[in-house]
Amino acid sequence: IRNNRSCLLFMPWQSKREWKPLEERSCTDIPWLIIFTLFCIGMACICGYPIATGAASRLISGYDSYGNTCSRNNSKVEGVPLSGRDMTENKFVFFLEPCNLDLINRKVKSIALCVSKCPSTELKTYDDLKKFALNNGSQLCSYDITPTRYTGHSERFTKCPKLPVSPSKAVPLFHRCIPVDIGCYAEFAQAFITFVGDNTVLRRVIAGVMASKEIIMGLCILALGIHMVNNNELLLCYEELLSLFLFFLLLPQHSFKCSGGFSGTGVLWWLYADHRHAFENNTLSALGREVASDNVKALLVYAIGATIFTVVLLLVMFFMRKRVALTISLFHVAGKVFIHLPLLALQPFWTFICLMLFWVYWIAVLLFLGTAGTPVKNNSTGVVEYHMEGPLQYLVWYHVVGLIWISEFILAFQQMTIAGAVVTYYFTRNKSQMPATPILSSMARTIRYHLGTLAKGSFIITLVKIPRLILTYIHSQLKGKENACARCMLKACVCCLWCLEKCLAYLNQNAYTATAINSTNFCTSAREAFLILVENALRVAAINTVGDFVLFLGKVLIVSCTAFAGVLALNYQRDYTVWVLPLLIVCLFAFLVAHCFLSVFENVVDVLFLCFAVDTKYNDGSPGREYYMDKKETKTTKNTLKLNSVYQRDTPGTSVR
Repeated sequence: IRNNRSCLLFMPWQSKREWKPLEERSCTDIPWLIIFTLFCIGMACICGYPIATGAASRLISGYDSYGNTCSRNNSKVEGVPLSGRDMTENKFVFFLEPCNLDLINRKVKSIALCVSKCPSTELKTYDDLKKFALNNGSQLCSYDITPTRYTGHSERFTKCPKLPVSPSKAVPLFHRCIPVDIGCYAEFAQAFITFVGDNTVLRRVIAGVMASKEIIMGLCILALGIHMVNNNELLLCYEELLSLFLFFLLLPQHSFKCSGGFSGTGVLWWLYADHRHAFENNTLSALGREVASDNVKALLVYAIGATIFTVVLLLVMFFMRKRVALTISLFHVAGKVFIHLPLLALQPFWTFICLMLFWVYWIAVLLFLGTAGTPVKNNSTGVVEYHMEGPLQYLVWYHVVGLIWISEFILAFQQMTIAGAVVTYYFTRNKSQMPATPILSSMARTIRYHLGTLAKGSFIITLVKIPRLILTYIHSQLKGKENACARCMLKACVCCLWCLEKCLAYLNQNAYTATAINSTNFCTSAREAFLILVENALRVAAINTVGDFVLFLGKVLIVSCTAFAGVLALNYQRDYTVWVLPLLIVCLFAFLVAHCFLSVFENVVDVLFLCFAVDTKYNDGSPGREYYMDKKETKTTKNTLKLNSVYQRDTPGTSVR
């Protein structure tokens, strides 16, 4: 109706209106879109500042400890006699002590020089340094020491590299000489091993990972492949899994169907007994006995954990058996959505790509800001450092806020896109009239009308997340220094902010759904969605608790299948592979993949529930007020939810196929 008019705001003080799905479309929260646009322009200006002042080229080309940028003719820095040198021919940065790393401040604690060539061979004596400098024109000692004085200069032990000089190779993009031999970092590796405490176990675990790296890669691909199958088949697996437990709990004559649910636990106990028998009979080599001892312990832990989990799962399913039917019914409708909108499963990929691109950009700008500002000599170390003074020093904080706000905006865009596509599917009676590409149509509507709503919703999450992160940082910095009362108060504040953030995130998601339905601004959508949720509070509690539990079952199913395949594969390498770390790596990857995919499914279920609540509130099945949901699904869901109204007639046009 408003397509040919200027974009108008639905003001919060206007009279309450009924839900009118897909009947109107107008721009929402324009002031917030303007604010977000100005904020993004500020982010672009922050990126332009280090580029304009030469900090970006200084980071890429490299710079020495005296304020000289490599590959450039530099100007003099006050108080630094070795600055202002012509480094046009010196294109690489060489560190006198490349392995002297400051892990806390994340930098190399060493004098850096601009050189024309990195040493490709080991230099064992100062005479070798002299010959390298004379032959290649690349001085590896401080600029105030000429190459002819390398062998006898009194300060050669502090201003020349520590002998022997390891061969190094220039990094193509950042022009740094990096040691080829990673043995120079043995000090840090030894510290890590000492921290772990048992270097023998660590060595066996690492050896097990390296020996089974092909299996790990294959299992990760298997975990990803499980999610690439047809979504309907995957949903049917979850439904069959739930039905399996229901049959076991409600119909004892079908208990034999549960044998598959206990097979994993039984196999783990069988493998534990088999490995323990082989270990006690001394049928393995010396190395094999060490590995077998670790594997027996790991299998015992896995078997006990699987047994406890299975028992708890059965108890939970017993007490929730009546409510599981509600979730299965709603999930069945969500399965139909994925059949008609299969590209929904790809939304995590596009969101992940967008987040990765933005984070790479953000880190690059942060590194640029680290080399921006005025060069100042550090009197304690004698090297030149760059500091931003005045208002410019707060650019980093602005940049950090941008990281949180824009990241939340990208996630909100995914939620709005999914909500728009599902709303279009639900409230379109004739599915043949749906857009050819509902996902792209939803993205186009979001970009055209609702970016301001996303900016406002994501900003609210940012306002809560920033103080929570600040308090978390303060707690980590004061760990062991504050008293018990202060520590308890900090943890309580962090916990409260975390709970508030989760509640606001859930309300935001439903507000985006209301915006996709009615095209109202954020506050109006949040209020109307909140009222709908309050009217259906018990149903919301049932959907969230049971639904989350069912989705957790789906994650467990995928992780269990992957882990079970891993146990069978690693069983053929029992003589030289420690199972603990490879299985943990594979299970962690499988869980992350399952979480990404099932989070989309959870979002679809939440959108469908709000659509169903609106549908049953304003329609009763009478002529002119027919339900949008399929007749069969409406009756099943209404009976499960114990609604008072009844679906009275079978009206043509209400079928959702």
